[in-house]
Amino acid sequence: GRTPLSWAAESGHEAVVRLLLATGQVDIDSKSEDGCTPFSWAARRGHKVIIQLMSEFKR
Repeated sequence: GRTPLSWAAESGHEAVVRLLLATGQVDIDSKSEDGCTPFSWAARRGHKVIIQLMSEFKR
């Protein structure tokens, strides 16, 4: 199934994404049933701030 990070990224909920990333307990590379990651969901929806947040998290 999809993770809370995946849903927040797709929906553009920046504050929720920040909170989840700050826990250090999320798998940013998790894939949904159709193979999409939270990053790809954000990209599909054009959520540039969330894409940036996740890019910085991966460094």
